[in-house]
Amino acid sequence: MPTRTSTIRYVPMLNKLETLFKESRFKMNRLIYMAGVAMAAIAISSCDEDTLTVGNSLTDENDQLDFTPSIFYATTRTLVADSVLSRTSKCYLGRVRDPETFNDARITSEFTTQFHLLETFYISPEEQIQSRTTSNRAMADSCDIVLFLSSPFRLIDSLASMKMQVLEMSKATDYQKLFYTNFDPVKEGYIRTDGIKKSHMFTYKNYQVLDTLGQPSTTVRILLNDPYTDKNGVTYPNYGTYILHQQYDHPEYFRNSYTLAQNVCPGFFFRITDGEGYYSLVKSMALRVYYGVQKPDTTFRAAITLAGTSEVKQTSLITNDPAAISQLASNDDCTYLKTPAGLFTEVTLPISQIRQGHENDSLLAAKIIFQRQNYESSDPRMLGIPSALVMVRKDSLNTYFEHQSVPDNKKSFFTLYSSTNNTYTFANISPMISSLWNERQRGLASNPNWDAEHPNWNKVVLVPVTYTTSSTSTQPTRVDHDMSLTSTRLVGGPNHPLEMSIVYAKFK
Repeated sequence: MPTRTSTIRYVPMLNKLETLFKESRFKMNRLIYMAGVAMAAIAISSCDEDTLTVGNSLTDENDQLDFTPSIFYATTRTLVADSVLSRTSKCYLGRVRDPETFNDARITSEFTTQFHLLETFYISPEEQIQSRTTSNRAMADSCDIVLFLSSPFRLIDSLASMKMQVLEMSKATDYQKLFYTNFDPVKEGYIRTDGIKKSHMFTYKNYQVLDTLGQPSTTVRILLNDPYTDKNGVTYPNYGTYILHQQYDHPEYFRNSYTLAQNVCPGFFFRITDGEGYYSLVKSMALRVYYGVQKPDTTFRAAITLAGTSEVKQTSLITNDPAAISQLASNDDCTYLKTPAGLFTEVTLPISQIRQGHENDSLLAAKIIFQRQNYESSDPRMLGIPSALVMVRKDSLNTYFEHQSVPDNKKSFFTLYSSTNNTYTFANISPMISSLWNERQRGLASNPNWDAEHPNWNKVVLVPVTYTTSSTSTQPTRVDHDMSLTSTRLVGGPNHPLEMSIVYAKFK
């Protein structure tokens, strides 16, 4: 694809900069000069106007600095994600149909969680427990696991009937090990064959239980009050009594959340077994044990709560239809972004074309815009739009998230969806282009086969993410793979190259 190039001699602003530097008693050299001009060029590149038409605003004709705007073309294709790192603290539960696929393929999200010992954890002395077993030991009155649901995919499906199975794990997932969304605890042997297997029907809105405002509850409560036999063959009246006895007999198991998971409660797997049309964030979860306390002067009910939070290990299992995902990825007339663990967009940057002939020029700006294609379907089941993307090198796609990297505007970049323009814009990725070009030049200097051995050196990937920021900055301090239901098509594909706006600068 040919490039469009023009050389423009820009005007004013430099005289003002020189005056400012003199007044500040700094000597102006070429490095400072170029830095000031670069900032102005980047500001221009962030605007929506055509870079080729910007001019007459940066330098005087006597400044002997030439700017050269150019247009190059990047190619894109859809990349099947298969699985992604399951490090996010957000767990989703549910199963829906994806109307974008040819067979309305299912998307299912399930998860495992361990439980966290809160700082306020306390169990009354055994002799004060009111209820007693036949052997006169403390007995819990009740035990349950409660899931607090939030942000359902579609409120109109709030009454969709779902069935899940709660399975006790036989061993804890290693806190130091990284798990991807294809980790199936059943297939990998993490489930106790003779442990808790509790089936439970639920809906997002439970009209049988009302909250304090008289609204239907959005919690799912699974009772664990049946007789429970531990891995050593000891039977207890219920799971809560097992927890109490473990604490009384082995207080060392309750030193922290790690020892709890290793010795008492490895966690549970929440698996969808029937139903569809419901998909929701599980905002938080807890394992609760209730018991009565009898003191000489008072009687009252008490409870302990073990929380399923980001402080302990959680994993997600995402199941997509491989045939349906591959069929979308084969479309050459666009590219896709689809979560959870579905499709990314791969971008091949024309780095060699950008740098060749401009080896001694400064690359001041490199801008690329990804236009979203609107869906023609009015199907209310259509998935949402990804709200945030990161651009990372394809060669470091997995390690980027494994190392908990964040966008640094050098090797990775972050952008938000613009509903005004229906686009995702990366305003200036020139540091990445320069870095990749220099890396290639160093490689070729010592290895003539470097290109063949590094076929992805000029490829980056667009990944939908969720992110957090600090209170003082809008720059992300953490990014994770988006596990919610989103999907969009981008203009592009192998048959539709995308424009990249480039600005060079050099002294005459």
